[in-house]
Amino acid sequence: MCDTCGCSETDDSQNHHNHHHPKKLINLNVSILSENNRLAAINRKSFEEHNILSLNLVSSPGSGKTTILEKTIEALIPSRKIFVIEGDQQTLLDADRIEKAGAPAIQINTGSGCHLDAKMVGNAMQKLNTESGSILFIENVGNLVCPAMFDLGEFKRVVVISVTEGEDKPLKYPYMFKSSHLCLINKSDLLPYVDFDVEKAISYARSINPGLEFIVLSAKSGEGMQLWFDWLLRQG
Repeated sequence: MCDTCGCSETDDSQNHHNHHHPKKLINLNVSILSENNRLAAINRKSFEEHNILSLNLVSSPGSGKTTILEKTIEALIPSRKIFVIEGDQQTLLDADRIEKAGAPAIQINTGSGCHLDAKMVGNAMQKLNTESGSILFIENVGNLVCPAMFDLGEFKRVVVISVTEGEDKPLKYPYMFKSSHLCLINKSDLLPYVDFDVEKAISYARSINPGLEFIVLSAKSGEGMQLWFDWLLRQG
């Protein structure tokens, strides 16, 4: 349930009991997204002016986003300055892991909220003290629905899925895949042990977004991680 994006279910039970005075429901999604987009444009302009490569990492819970980030920081921190904004409903666990890997991080706890928004990111940026020429990773709340609707001002959106989730994820959550630029298929080391068809997953996703790029990797074994690092460095 989320109060900011309007994804919470509407309880019509009182309408049934008070049929003489029904509630008037007003859809606030349009105005909420309009304000978010305005703030996202401000974030984007700031990123561009300071030459910050901003990437919005999205996935369902348990796909391995944080582990990928840890390995990425360890590999690239000698040559690139990296900063991380961590989004989660509760705890500071992910931010602690990121800082141990070597990158400054700030945690945003959204409470009942199921996504980050542009205002949260803008406020976090004021506290993070990013440097020109750095990479900013925004690790969104684990959710493939609501984060798809909210532009954070990022340069690219990277969706992460794992081979333990099933290859039909793109069909179930089409807007997330339509709005992403790169798909990381993580946990490739488990492919011999799970029923996951990589080519089918890619085919499903490209039926929604023909321009979507893919990298199959394993943050645990290291397979494919260099392809991810190379992709990052090509972005700027």
